[in-house]
Amino acid sequence: MAKYITAQQVSIGKQIEPIKMIQLMSPNEWEELVEEWVGLKYDDYKVERLAGAGDMGIDVSAYLTNPKENPTNYKWECYQCKRYAQPLSPSSMWIEFGKVIYYSFIKKYPIPKKYYLVGTNGIGTTLSMYLKNPPKLKNELKIQWDKKCKSEITKSKQIPLKGDLLVFFEKFDFSIFDKISPKIIAKEHEIHRNHLLKFGGSLPSRKIIEEIPLVEEDKHLRYVNQLIKAYDSDSKDLVEKVENIIDSKYERHFNTARKSFYNAEELRSLTRDNLPEKVYQNFKDDIYEGIINTSEDSFENSFKKVKAVENESTKIVLHSNPLKDACRPIDQKGVCHQLVNDAKITWVEDE
Repeated sequence: MAKYITAQQVSIGKQIEPIKMIQLMSPNEWEELVEEWVGLKYDDYKVERLAGAGDMGIDVSAYLTNPKENPTNYKWECYQCKRYAQPLSPSSMWIEFGKVIYYSFIKKYPIPKKYYLVGTNGIGTTLSMYLKNPPKLKNELKIQWDKKCKSEITKSKQIPLKGDLLVFFEKFDFSIFDKISPKIIAKEHEIHRNHLLKFGGSLPSRKIIEEIPLVEEDKHLRYVNQLIKAYDSDSKDLVEKVENIIDSKYERHFNTARKSFYNAEELRSLTRDNLPEKVYQNFKDDIYEGIINTSEDSFENSFKKVKAVENESTKIVLHSNPLKDACRPIDQKGVCHQLVNDAKITWVEDE
């Protein structure tokens, strides 16, 4: 399939690697990125990010079953996000292991199916070895409990590892603890619509629209009916349906208008998949603001109005919209017809 290369792709140059940008993120930015990435994995389930003090060892959670249906025994995964200058070490994580054991023991939440450590600088060798050996991890946490967990899990009281908590600890499945590399998160996040916003770069190459759908598929659309009425306002002969356009002086414009509409639709789809939700709507709003005065002027007939508005749209300079280097004049003309479809502008007032 032919691709259209934009000025943005040529001029943008070499980008900072995402993994380097992750290392510069704030704790909040890192948690937000992990939340978005988890949302890609479990788009059918609820993903939640907890913030601030009292999070009970949970930064991001993915609910595999609905907690409301079974509040004491739902299935979920926990993602513990750490923004440290160095790879995560056991000394920094004993408290987090202690929290999930204690809070699941007192039934603040069920034991998660998986508990993932996700650090901006990854996991250090020693901690990685512990995660690969659950019995060793368990034994070492037991040794470290008094020093790292007993007085740190909650400031309101000490949590000694004894009695029923010790029984719970001994039965606890330490294989739930695992790690995920920030490189994996950065790579898999590429398909998220906020990826370019967070890491920069250019939109993917655009498709060249060589064929457009058969006109039969468009007959019901408002922009087509409005074009028919615009042609009729200029024609000496009756133009009331698409068939009247064929082999007329309006056929070339009709085909060009439809092509511009589908180019704008392709840009809309590309934007939807690669940028935040409102970017394309803001682009349409910019075009609307640039053409609305012309569309409200008086013209000899509505066909002249259509052409004047289309021409005006191509003069609009998009100073700050992220699409400014990706869109072309044909897209800006196409937005005119999208706006007609949306009933934001009208070529011929409906009777």
